[in-house]
Amino acid sequence: MTKKVLIVEDELKLVDVLKDYLYLAGFETSSLCNGTEVIPWVRENGPNLILLDLMLPGRDGIDICKEIRTFSNVPIIMMTARIDEVDRLLGLELGADDYICKPFSPREVVARVKAVLRRMGDDQATQTAGLTLDESRYRATLAEHELDLTAVEFKLLQFLAAKPGRIYSRQQLMEKIYPDRRIVSSRTIDSHIKKLRKKIADANPELEFIHSVYGAGYKFEAA
Repeated sequence: MTKKVLIVEDELKLVDVLKDYLYLAGFETSSLCNGTEVIPWVRENGPNLILLDLMLPGRDGIDICKEIRTFSNVPIIMMTARIDEVDRLLGLELGADDYICKPFSPREVVARVKAVLRRMGDDQATQTAGLTLDESRYRATLAEHELDLTAVEFKLLQFLAAKPGRIYSRQQLMEKIYPDRRIVSSRTIDSHIKKLRKKIADANPELEFIHSVYGAGYKFEAA
C-alpha cells in the first residue's frame, strides 16, 4: 500500500521539489501551507508521516506537534532553519520522531522519511514483569498504573526493554534516540534515565528496571 506523506510548509517552491522527490520514491503526497489547517486535516485523512515546518503562518510547528501527539502517533519529521539546540530538543520532547535543518538535500529528506517509517514498522509492543509498552499510542503502564512518559523517554525504555540484560553505552543510546547524530551531551541520556527511574519508582517503589553498569552504560533487567 502506498504511504501518504503530508508536507506542511509555506515555501511553495520547496513543497514542489519535495513532492517530486517523494513521488519518484513511491509516496503519495499532500501539502498544507497554513498551520491552522493541519489538525483538522490530520484527523480526517490519517497520513502515514508528516513533514512539519517549524515556522508557519497561523500556528507554529511546535504547537501543532504537541496537539497531534494528544490523539495520534503518526511519525513527524520537523523541518526548520532554526538550529538552536533548545529548539531541537524541545521538538523531540514534544513527540517529533526526527529533525532536519534547512538547507537540506531533497534526497536526504526522502532518506529520512524512509528511515523513520522503517523504524516505526520495526517497533514492537513490549510486555514484561507487569510493564506494558504500547508503541501505537506511546503508552506505558506498570501494574495498570500509567506512566506519564515523553516520546523520548518511551523510545528509550522500549529500546532497553526489547533486549533485557544487554548493556548499551550512552553513545549507542544517543544514536538510537537521536538518529540524525546531532551533538548532544551524554548527560542528556543520564537525565532521561533519571526521569524514567523516578516515574517507575512512583508507580512501584520496589521495582527497578533500568540498571547502571559502571563504566559501560545501562541495561534493562526485570529482576
